[in-house]
Amino acid sequence: MLGIISNKRGGAASSINLRPMQVEMKPARPFYAVGDVHGCLPQMQAALERIDDDIEAQGIDDPALVFLGDYVDRGPDSAGVLDEVMQLSLSDPNAVVCLMGNHERMMLDFLDKPLKAGPRWLKFGGIETLQSYGITGIDEAALPEQLYEACEELWDALPDGMETWLRKLPMRWASGNLHCVHAGFDPAQPIQQQSQDVMLWGCESFMKTPRTDGNWVVHGHTVVDRPVWEQSRVSLDTGCYLTGDLTAAAFTNNTCRIV
Repeated sequence: MLGIISNKRGGAASSINLRPMQVEMKPARPFYAVGDVHGCLPQMQAALERIDDDIEAQGIDDPALVFLGDYVDRGPDSAGVLDEVMQLSLSDPNAVVCLMGNHERMMLDFLDKPLKAGPRWLKFGGIETLQSYGITGIDEAALPEQLYEACEELWDALPDGMETWLRKLPMRWASGNLHCVHAGFDPAQPIQQQSQDVMLWGCESFMKTPRTDGNWVVHGHTVVDRPVWEQSRVSLDTGCYLTGDLTAAAFTNNTCRIV
C-alpha cells in the first residue's frame, strides 16, 4: 500500500525490543513513525525503503506512515526532504501524515517576520535550509537588509504550494491509544487539551513524568542515544544530522519494532 515510498524491495528489517511495556500498545490502525529528518535526504530514503521492505515481509495491511516533524534545518538538503515528504503526503493523504515540527514553525515565522524571527532561525539551522535552496552569503550576524533579501529569495525559491502545505501541517495524529506529536504532551493535561507550544517545543515534565491515562506518546524533538519506549513515551529522534542514524518504528500487532 505504501509502495509509493520506494520501488526497491528485498532485505530484512531489523527489530529490537528495549523494555517491557507497562501499558499495552493498541493501535487501531498499524503505522510506521519516522523521527526527525533535519535535511538528511539519503537517510530518509533509506528509512522509507526499510519500511516498504517491512510492510512486504510482515504482510501489513493498510498501514499509515507518520513523519514526526523537523524536516528542515541543520542537515544539508532540507529542500529535497521537504519536496519528497510533501509529494508523498499529497499522493496519498489517507496514508501519509506529516506533522508540524518546531523547525517548520521557525521557518514559517521567518517568512512572515524576517527581522523578528530571522536571527533565531538562523542560529538553529536556518542557514543550512537557505543554502539548500541556493541562498548563500548569510550568517547569524545578518543585517536587516540581508534578512529581508534572504526572505524574498526563499519565497521565490519555494515550489508552488509548499508554503500553503507547510501551514496546514497537523500538530498530532492518533491510532488507538498511540498519539504521535513532534515534541510531546503535558502529562498533567488531557490529550485533547494540549497547547501548540507544548506540542512543538515540549515541556520539562514530559520527559520526567509518565502519563497515567493509558495512552502512549510517540515523539521526536528530544535527541536520544537510541530509540526507547517506556513510561508512556516512545522517543524516536536519534539525531540523524549528527549521527547519520534516522530511526523508523513500526507499531503493529500491539508491539513496537525498530525497522
